[in-house]
Amino acid sequence: MTFVIRLVINAFAIWLASQWVSGIEIARSGEGTGADVLIVLGIALVFTAVNAFVKPIVKLLSLPLLILTLGLFTLVINALMLLLTSWISSQTDWGLSVDGFWTAVWGALIISLVNVVLSALVPDKR
Repeated sequence: MTFVIRLVINAFAIWLASQWVSGIEIARSGEGTGADVLIVLGIALVFTAVNAFVKPIVKLLSLPLLILTLGLFTLVINALMLLLTSWISSQTDWGLSVDGFWTAVWGALIISLVNVVLSALVPDKR
């Protein structure tokens, strides 16, 4: 159940970032709102998988930079994960397109803030 909640939070955060940042676009199907929601959930699934498997390795390898910048390099890592999600999802018909690195930084900042706020509202298992 926690995975589904995390997936929905990520989907909402990605959708919100695509609405607020002009360089982030989500491919629309043209078949209606239900199909668009499934596209956003598919992109969120890719984003969640990238954050679960790739991000810990990147954080471990960049540990000296994380210490040197007092954790601010995490924003760069989040932007890179968003760019990786964009690259993976662009290989399909439904995709996320991010124009550049600074667009990814702004999108990652929005996604991170939305994740923090919504995760605080969702009760934990404890």
